[in-house]
Amino acid sequence: MAGPLVTGERPQRSSEPVLVFGEVHTCLLPHRQALNGCDAANLLRWRADERVPISERPNLYIRSSDVPTGVDCHLPTASGAKTRAVGTVTAHATLTEGRLLQVGAHCTVTADGPGQRRHWGYYLARTGVLEPFGTLPVRDVADGCLSDGLRPGDLDLRAIVGRSLTRVLRNSTLDRQPPFKSQTTRLRWVALRAADGEGPCLQQFTLVGNTLRTAELRLPTNIPTAAAGLCHDLALHDWLLTTLVKMVQRSRLGSTDGRNALTALRPAVDHLMHLWMPAARVDQTLRPLWEVLEREPGFTRQWQLLVHRIRDQLALQTVTDLPP
Repeated sequence: MAGPLVTGERPQRSSEPVLVFGEVHTCLLPHRQALNGCDAANLLRWRADERVPISERPNLYIRSSDVPTGVDCHLPTASGAKTRAVGTVTAHATLTEGRLLQVGAHCTVTADGPGQRRHWGYYLARTGVLEPFGTLPVRDVADGCLSDGLRPGDLDLRAIVGRSLTRVLRNSTLDRQPPFKSQTTRLRWVALRAADGEGPCLQQFTLVGNTLRTAELRLPTNIPTAAAGLCHDLALHDWLLTTLVKMVQRSRLGSTDGRNALTALRPAVDHLMHLWMPAARVDQTLRPLWEVLEREPGFTRQWQLLVHRIRDQLALQTVTDLPP
């Protein structure tokens, strides 16, 4: 949506950010073998002259550069009210252990903005920030971002993430032969400013159907990069847990021949069980939020229960197969 460009205006003080929202898609890389660091970096290199850093501790982790997308559209609202905003959304991709691919996009919205559009140079200089026309209805927009009912003309982060994900998946180096079947999950999240004196808080984390999750955070300060990092970590471990649960269910562990069940679960042992590492790259100020997930619904407790069950069956099958 195009709008009038305003040039020659005097610099104005930026309004205070009050809302951050984003979406993360997580999937298994469609490749038979996990990529090494060099190949993973090449996969996530958006430009030929770009250097992609490689982190090897505590696990192999590659993060692409941020890619900005200029937008001029209405923000999603629960009430249906039209709130126009202009600015940029940032997107990036990550690859964990050469196996788990994530693409996310997020933006920060200020409390208010001018009644007319500024020149694009102003917005491009403030990457990942949107300014509304007038005062932002924070709660209405937050609820709209968490809902799944976008109207024509609304900002669609799912489409922005989808384009970047497709770009990675179409890379000719991928053989498109994943070691097992799985689904792509989506986490849609919002982070609002906490009240004065309050620390970071995870208000809710909800499973919506088989593949969609929503999360709402309260943050004491505007830390969009840290919030996005936490939500990427949450999305990654939710995908791991969801995928392992489904693999155990499909294997019919405990109700069929032990060898057949363990054959079905072999990909979990080879490709998933070593990836569980909550909060390994989460900003220190937000790590306490993981404690909420550990208490309810108990992410790590459920993961460990499944892993112990698989290992117990492996040990039992080994004993059964021993010669008399």
